[in-house]
Amino acid sequence: QVQLVESGGGLVQPGGSLRLSCAASGFAFRDYYMSWVRQAPGKGLEWVSEINSGGGSTYYADSVKGRFTASRDNAKNTLYLQMNSLKPEDTALYYCAASHGSWGQGTQVTVSS
Repeated sequence: QVQLVESGGGLVQPGGSLRLSCAASGFAFRDYYMSWVRQAPGKGLEWVSEINSGGGSTYYADSVKGRFTASRDNAKNTLYLQMNSLKPEDTALYYCAASHGSWGQGTQVTVSS
């Protein structure tokens, strides 16, 4: 069955970095656009980034542009989000999502001193 499993979240100080991963299985990962979406405590869902199926095109929310980088390894069926210069307002549960509608369970990122 389709599975998306995020990992790599944690507690980091402001200005720090984290790399999230999303391992995909049960579908043809290389054929689908993939996205990162986050939900901060008490707030709604916020789209963060999208990457096309080949990995050559990426799109970002203004709030993360220049700090976050999405990438993918289609040979490993894995999506990544490199997050640099993290801010407290980046604290959220981060989900990966496939363009066919499947979502992972999320990984928590907390940015705090």
